[in-house]
Amino acid sequence: MTAARDRILAAARAGLRRGQLPVVSQVITRAGVSRATFYRTFGSRLQLLRELELEPEPDGRRRILEAAGELLARDGLARLSMDELAAKAGVSRASLYRVYPGKAALFAAMVKAFAPIDVVVETMGRLQGGKPEDVMPEVAVTVWRAVSDHLGMIRPLLFEVAALGPDVRETVLEEAAPRMIGALGGYMLAQMEAGRLRRTHPLIAIQSFIGPIIVHVLLQPMVAEGLGISIDSEAAVREFADNWVRGMTPP
Repeated sequence: MTAARDRILAAARAGLRRGQLPVVSQVITRAGVSRATFYRTFGSRLQLLRELELEPEPDGRRRILEAAGELLARDGLARLSMDELAAKAGVSRASLYRVYPGKAALFAAMVKAFAPIDVVVETMGRLQGGKPEDVMPEVAVTVWRAVSDHLGMIRPLLFEVAALGPDVRETVLEEAAPRMIGALGGYMLAQMEAGRLRRTHPLIAIQSFIGPIIVHVLLQPMVAEGLGISIDSEAAVREFADNWVRGMTPP
């Protein structure tokens, strides 16, 4: 059994050096063992991957996501090369697919790591009973602070969300959008019921709130670098929120 184990591991590692994922049928052919021997030795393909120590360390995951952001900005998700991503992040192709088995999983991880969904949900929960003139400016500033350190990642993510391609739909429609709309819309509806906000469709209220912030995120480089105009972004998003509250306040 030990000899078979060694041959299987050697065959899998030889494939990895050529950039090939450890596929059971290919590994057993190269190792010269039967499928039954493989499963008696490792039990599953997952166990083989664990034996090969293909799980990247946390810093490896971060490198993958940061490299993915650069490629996403350059190529878009549809043309992003997973092989190039692995090379750029300094991990093996097999290791990359072990953690992110496809572009949909990769995009979902990028949204979780860099989009301010959790920040919005936590902030709205914390400030649930507050007045709009206090809550909404703080939400706007908190969101800006959450995204300001990785704007280069946020911008291509926004473009992908707007395009709503096949590798994006599940993350956006089943995870990100419901959580964001639930947190903001729930608060806004409660404030409308309390008479603090004028009644309108909650989706319109949400879009009119986050729209100026998104535009600021997208245009900030052009304004700062292209036009040479310096704007305090925290002050800007706070003013956007103040304007929203004034517009939404009942007569």
